[in-house]
Amino acid sequence: VQLQACGGGLVQAGGSLRLSCAASGRTLSGYGMGWFRQTSGKEREFVAAINWSGANKYHAASVRGRFTIFRGKAKDMVDLQMNGLKPEDTAVYYCASHSDGDIYSLRSYDYWGPGTEVTVSS
Repeated sequence: VQLQACGGGLVQAGGSLRLSCAASGRTLSGYGMGWFRQTSGKEREFVAAINWSGANKYHAASVRGRFTIFRGKAKDMVDLQMNGLKPEDTAVYYCASHSDGDIYSLRSYDYWGPGTEVTVSS
């Protein structure tokens, strides 16, 4: 299974970006998916997750109301819409496939994409 995230870039504070995660080798439709982010020297942190059906969504408190995770129009895509971006959102964003356990924990994810970089300027 290979995951590939795209959509990162440089944006000014208050702007928006939409990240997309696509899979090859396995359909995403039967699995929960998550987005995490990481900055240099810090542990990878949970951003958002969605269950296999798309009915349940989970967002970190720091992004709630600004970011939204949803299933893309294509069956094997999961997107993260990021609005109202802040400089503290600057990080490398990773999508991952949930295997089992706590959906907020990165240890519950088995496949990871290589990440896409988001930079928010003030």
